[in-house]
Amino acid sequence: MTHSSSSETRRVVVLGTGGTIAGKAASSGDNIGYTAGQVGVADLLGGIEAPAGVTLVAEQVAQLDSKDMDADTWRQLAARCAHWLAQPDVAGIVVTHGTDTLEETAFFLHAVLAPAKPVVLTCAMRPATALSPDGPQNVRDALAVASTPGARGVTVVCAGAIHSGLDVQKVHTYRLDAFASGDAGPVGYVEEGEVRRVRAWPQGAPFDAARLEAVSTPWPRVEIVMSHAGASGAIVEALLLPSAEPLRGLVVATTGNGTVHHTLEGAALKAQDGGVAVLRATRCTNGRILPKPGDGLRDAGALTPVKARVALVLELLGVAALPEAEGG
Repeated sequence: MTHSSSSETRRVVVLGTGGTIAGKAASSGDNIGYTAGQVGVADLLGGIEAPAGVTLVAEQVAQLDSKDMDADTWRQLAARCAHWLAQPDVAGIVVTHGTDTLEETAFFLHAVLAPAKPVVLTCAMRPATALSPDGPQNVRDALAVASTPGARGVTVVCAGAIHSGLDVQKVHTYRLDAFASGDAGPVGYVEEGEVRRVRAWPQGAPFDAARLEAVSTPWPRVEIVMSHAGASGAIVEALLLPSAEPLRGLVVATTGNGTVHHTLEGAALKAQDGGVAVLRATRCTNGRILPKPGDGLRDAGALTPVKARVALVLELLGVAALPEAEGG
């Protein structure tokens, strides 16, 4: 599907993956009892005017609830992004996505693509059938970012704010402005179709097709466990039991500055001694883990536990060394 507001040849490609933005409910007053991933991406663009001089191209990559996001969909999405980014007349890409795992997808795409053109993820907190859906404005804002000269990297656009894919987190269960960037703050804002940048676009290593090849291979099993009052090592011990898919990596969602309940820490150290890659990532919304002498478990800096898991998977695949969020 293609439509344009101009005869010029600059294109922005909109890749659909489903989510609330494509969701439908039985009534316009229902903002939570909907089924995600029901409206095609071409239909989502209906009535949305392309930025001046830009042609829109729509492609459906997946149609799912983002809580069910998986490695196969990530692989396919990264491959389609790489394909379109290589086209000289493509200014940028917009990805419509559910909010639940959006931060993980954004982090994954940044690590694998590190694009010199903009890849902009956008979303909605209300379904397409809502009395006042937020998706259309978010898509329009994302198109503005994707077509901005000089824009680059993976960003997330929601509720008028532009977040780096490295720093973005979902921080609210239902508010329309459900995302934040922690200590780093937003990259900028979209105001009546105009982009106002307040810090640098996300940066990354030059694109390397070998990274896409690496993520197409079977992914190692990496799990997340949480440290809390009364935590034990039982979950780690269970994860280490022989299975068809042995545990290769473990992320411990820690309290505070990387602290771990002593029983859980003992189990994690035992797993590490047995060859499992272990990372600590703080549960705290803001801040980073500041390493101190005597730490027996490596830390993930400013990465959240879910991003640390993606980073550890990619490290085990040989795609990239453990990165650090820009806000750290």
